[in-house]
Amino acid sequence: MSRSLFWTVQAMLWPWLLSISTGLQAAPSAAESAGVREIGSRRELFVDRYLIQRLDGVQLKLHSPQPAGVALRLDRPWEGAYSGYFTVIKDGPKYRMYYRGLPVLQDGSEAETTCYAQSDDGISWNRPNLGLYEVCGTKQNNVVLHGHAPASHNFSPFLDSKPGVPASERFKAAGGLRGLLAFASEDGIHWKKLREEPIITEGAFDSQNVVFWSETEGLYVCYFRTFSQGVRSVSRATSPNFLTWSKPVAMHYGDAPPEHLYTNQTHPYFRAPHIYISLPMRFFPGRTALSDEVFKKLQVRPEYASYARSECSDGVFVTSRAGNQYDRTFLEAFFRPGLDPGNWVSRSMMAALGVVPTGPAEMSLYYHQHDGQTTFHLLRATLRTDGFASVHASYQGGEIVTRPLKFAGKELTINYSTSAAGSIRVEIQDEAGKPIPGYRLTDATEIIGDQIERAVAWKAGTDLGALAERPVRLRFVLKDADLYSLRFR
Repeated sequence: MSRSLFWTVQAMLWPWLLSISTGLQAAPSAAESAGVREIGSRRELFVDRYLIQRLDGVQLKLHSPQPAGVALRLDRPWEGAYSGYFTVIKDGPKYRMYYRGLPVLQDGSEAETTCYAQSDDGISWNRPNLGLYEVCGTKQNNVVLHGHAPASHNFSPFLDSKPGVPASERFKAAGGLRGLLAFASEDGIHWKKLREEPIITEGAFDSQNVVFWSETEGLYVCYFRTFSQGVRSVSRATSPNFLTWSKPVAMHYGDAPPEHLYTNQTHPYFRAPHIYISLPMRFFPGRTALSDEVFKKLQVRPEYASYARSECSDGVFVTSRAGNQYDRTFLEAFFRPGLDPGNWVSRSMMAALGVVPTGPAEMSLYYHQHDGQTTFHLLRATLRTDGFASVHASYQGGEIVTRPLKFAGKELTINYSTSAAGSIRVEIQDEAGKPIPGYRLTDATEIIGDQIERAVAWKAGTDLGALAERPVRLRFVLKDADLYSLRFR
């Protein structure tokens, strides 16, 4: 079957197949049903409108990752221009990276391998010579899986955080084209297949299909490629044991327009695991920004030229709070191809799975550049900690009022930034919106500066113990400032 016919058939079948499934979402508590957000002491980010009742003179702002240099050049004989589907995992003090090695355009073939790199800081990466498999005439390579075609096409590992998981299965992974095969490993290097039969068979698995243990849901969750409304989309399934899975359920996007989301890269945010971060590559077949003259100057492999020339892509930012609902508060690009024409070819700008901390106030993500070219590489980009998005106020200022919420703890801490002229003040109100004595705006200590975590204070101090477990609202008054996250402790 030709590539174009394959996608046409998939697009026709998947909307019908998935229409028979319904979404699964945990039932809200009585307080949640009444409109009170029970946040306890968990960290909340302003990546959606979950906490927001009203914005006045402020806006939710998506922040762009800042390029921070090449993380890895795919220049080994077993890697090459068609490498991809990267996964980055922080395992204690060590950072691990997994990816497909593919020097020729033969998807699902024995030419595909799963490669491994490691780092002490998430910035500088090395490829250890593991000596496990002979590839391209040598065992002196960083290959951790070979001969399990087509699992290496999109092999996607995760560190299994389920309580009580055996040490021999501390790492798990899924990969395959006609169904997802299950693998496990004790050290993240030596992998074994858990069984011969696929664990999930209903899907279009020819991109990266991601699995993780959700402490929020108490289940393994898998997000994978399907089709909806004629475009590449995402479905999910759940499992209590990694081997037995529910029927796929289509993800919904609210009122966002249908767009090709080529990958999904959904995973729990490391500082707030109840919020799933998703970094899909948004794909535009038949759309190009390159003239023939510019394209000819690129180092695109000849066999890839027809794809590279006729398609382009970027990266977007999506979130979920479990269940089959994605939130697309931000429709604009999270990262753009930019000035480099080599990034305006097919499938560039695909994010790796995994946002990881790389400093006290910094986190890193990674994405492809120069796909299908001899200069193909993985770029590292950075954001401030929690800094995907913020409540942003201009110099004129404004305010945000939250929905009623219940918290646990004695202090309110915020991640924020102001200019020298800017400021933040916080008022605490009762459920009806009436200021609580001692915590009025006139009692609030003005906050200026730039900190990842700072306790909010009033004239009487920072102690909020008397207000814990009762519904309250927070009113933030901001000027030339950004509010990224909050947490009670």
